[in-house]
Amino acid sequence: MNDRYDAGDAGHGAGPYEIVGYDEYGRPVYQQVPAQQAQQAPQTAYDPYAQHQGYGYDPYATGQQPPVPAHDSGPHTAPYDAYGVQAPYDPYGTGTQQAVGHDPYGQAANTGQQPRVAGQTAHIPQQAGPAEEQRGRGERPQPPLGDGERDYHTEQFAFVEEPDGDSEDVIDWLKFTENRTERREEARRRARSRIIALTVVLALVAVGGVGYLWYAGKLPGLSSSGSKPGAATSVGAQKRDVIVVHLHNTGQGGTSTALLVDNTTTKQGSTVLLPNSLALSGDDGSTTTLAKSVDDDGSSGTRDQLDTVLGTNIQGTWRLDTPYLQNLVDLVGNIDIDTNTDVPDPDAKKKGAEPLVHKGSAQTLSGKMAVAYATYRAAGESEDAQLERFGQVMQGVLRKLSSDPSSAVTTVQTLAQILDPPLTDKDLGTFLAKLSDLAKSGDYKTALLPVQPDGTLSAKTSDSVVKDILGGTAKSPGVGSAVRVSVQNATGVKDDTGKARVVLLNGGFTFLEGGTTSGTQAASKVVYADASDKQNATEVAKTLGLPTGSVTKGTVSSGADVSVVLGRDYKPSAS
Repeated sequence: MNDRYDAGDAGHGAGPYEIVGYDEYGRPVYQQVPAQQAQQAPQTAYDPYAQHQGYGYDPYATGQQPPVPAHDSGPHTAPYDAYGVQAPYDPYGTGTQQAVGHDPYGQAANTGQQPRVAGQTAHIPQQAGPAEEQRGRGERPQPPLGDGERDYHTEQFAFVEEPDGDSEDVIDWLKFTENRTERREEARRRARSRIIALTVVLALVAVGGVGYLWYAGKLPGLSSSGSKPGAATSVGAQKRDVIVVHLHNTGQGGTSTALLVDNTTTKQGSTVLLPNSLALSGDDGSTTTLAKSVDDDGSSGTRDQLDTVLGTNIQGTWRLDTPYLQNLVDLVGNIDIDTNTDVPDPDAKKKGAEPLVHKGSAQTLSGKMAVAYATYRAAGESEDAQLERFGQVMQGVLRKLSSDPSSAVTTVQTLAQILDPPLTDKDLGTFLAKLSDLAKSGDYKTALLPVQPDGTLSAKTSDSVVKDILGGTAKSPGVGSAVRVSVQNATGVKDDTGKARVVLLNGGFTFLEGGTTSGTQAASKVVYADASDKQNATEVAKTLGLPTGSVTKGTVSSGADVSVVLGRDYKPSAS
């Protein structure tokens, strides 16, 4: 607790002090009384609680001083207001007094602020002055004011202590603007990220698409045969799955044969149509045709003979009778193919009846119509024409068959066929599903194996079909094997071919059937191509009972060492 300052305390040395006002904190400010004034006026003790009465006491705090009696010229006590109203100090002795109210809470009654008193001031002992308090609070002391300047303090301005709503609105607006800017920047960053991600995805898709087209050999300008997958692999090293299918016409007789090929290396499917005149050779060296082999030797023997002639590896044989073909077409929901001729209804009893199958593109064929079209051969047409129709029906069935192996297996099982071992329902269904996928994607073709009139294969045929599609080669007899002799009948007697076959086989030669010419020929001929085969040709002539003059150098049939054309001069009894 601060000690009360006594204006007349001799311990402070100089002279008496008097109150001249209050500072901004409501504390009294003292000033030393000049010596002259001190001599004129006696010291008056200051009672802070105003516990005295007399001159200058206003019990109602009106601020008015009672008059001083004229006869009292002695010293008197300074007037005191019980509620803090003090007489102003007149340093210049003008005698002019101004009422200065005192607010017990430290604020001026009239102006709200006590003017700073010029001159020497004193402070209550042990009480920090304004400068000390400013330094204690970390505030910089205010420089002294000049004449006529007014001292303003921060507490006089309401907006410093009590911010109004406008400043809060400004702050909220700044925050809103800042948040909106941040949101816009974040949106821009997200948009840039999406654009970059989309660009990367599109680039990957483009690269993948180009790579796929290049791999599939479908890239424009690069879709040559050398650019297709498997082109780097030699034709003979490509992997192929092959099944032979024999269509048996149970109503009219006859068979039609085709090879179904799945080249797993090049992803290409094919149907190779085999003419019935194709010459085959058995294990005993005898020669027969494809049609005879199917009828006589059955599926197993024919498959082995085809492997020998074509150099293939057939995995199974599918015997497809015409009733099963009809059921198969009905199971897949009919087929759509381009027909090349009108096909009459085989069950029609009247001539000139409406055709069962009409010529035209995208014709929808039911099971019965498909069988009629596949087996139809018009008068004067070659066997190849009928075989090509069979190929159209097979490709149409593959396009409609399911590409799902399990569904394809179910279709095969529904036919209730008894397949030739080692082929099973599962093997056949899975194989057909693969071909169906290739047929639907356009990677499928049908090719006819061309044969010469004698049923043999030429070098051109071996390159275009046997080598490129089947990956095989026509196998020639090895060194030291029997001489291969092709016999063509021009005698006009059909049985002469069989008699010549027996004679040649008994003579140790390999017989190749060359077929029958359309006309007859008077003289027989024995032809060899290489000089090394001249002696063999002479032995063949002797074996058949022909004169040695019939031996000549020329062109022989493909796959044969010596070719023989039997003329009317051939006498089977002489052989």
